[in-house]
Amino acid sequence: MLKVGTCGVFLAAFAAPSPTNAGAWTQPEGGGNAVVTATASSAVRAFERSGMSNVPTYNKYELQGLFEYGITSRFTFIFSPSLQHVDIGAPTNSSRSGLGYTEVGGRYKFWENESWVVSGQATVRVPGTSDNANPAAVGYTGYEYDVRGLLGHGFTLGSMPAFIDLELAQRFRDNGYPSEFRTDFTFGIRPLPRWLILTQFFNVFSEGAGGPLSPASYEYYKFQLSGVYSITTSLALQAGAFTTYAGRNALQENGGIIGLWYKF
Repeated sequence: MLKVGTCGVFLAAFAAPSPTNAGAWTQPEGGGNAVVTATASSAVRAFERSGMSNVPTYNKYELQGLFEYGITSRFTFIFSPSLQHVDIGAPTNSSRSGLGYTEVGGRYKFWENESWVVSGQATVRVPGTSDNANPAAVGYTGYEYDVRGLLGHGFTLGSMPAFIDLELAQRFRDNGYPSEFRTDFTFGIRPLPRWLILTQFFNVFSEGAGGPLSPASYEYYKFQLSGVYSITTSLALQAGAFTTYAGRNALQENGGIIGLWYKF
């Protein structure tokens, strides 16, 4: 069994960086993209109030899809299913394989000029399991409702195209999990015509504690660096790594990501 307080630590591990989407920008009418990413991560330590502590080995493997389609030039439909395997070592000795969250919703562009865009996004996240008795399922058993504002800006650094994307989100959660405030930031730059370098930060703050599955509040900060190589104008490969560099009642998680992007 997980000791008191450790449930909250493992709860904070479920939010690995998501596949990179178009950020604040919407897809063109009748067009879109499809992204498939695989992530693998592990943790043997956790951030506590008084410093770092050792925890049972935590491993997670996830395959996540992202499909975006422009219903109109202003509204983009979003569909993102996932499969996952989670295992926790001794003395917990727990594992789970199956569906992760499936996210469905849309993004609406409120305003855009030559270099700036302002959008809003709302999605529903459907859990892949309801087994609250399995420690490896902690964080994946409740419905979630994500509402966010997005700001994007495209510019050049010297001769290199670049962009920034800032997202502020409120994620409402049920089944005894605390709601969360989230901030995501992406800086992208294209140093060569076929290469895109992405620097991303994912920050999560719980709004208090939840029920027995989340007995303590938590926060964590993840950093991801990846490169995207364009094979053709429609197909690209992504590879990178991420780490949880700071937090409270959260795992110190490290992992890698590979992805395949297709634009249509």
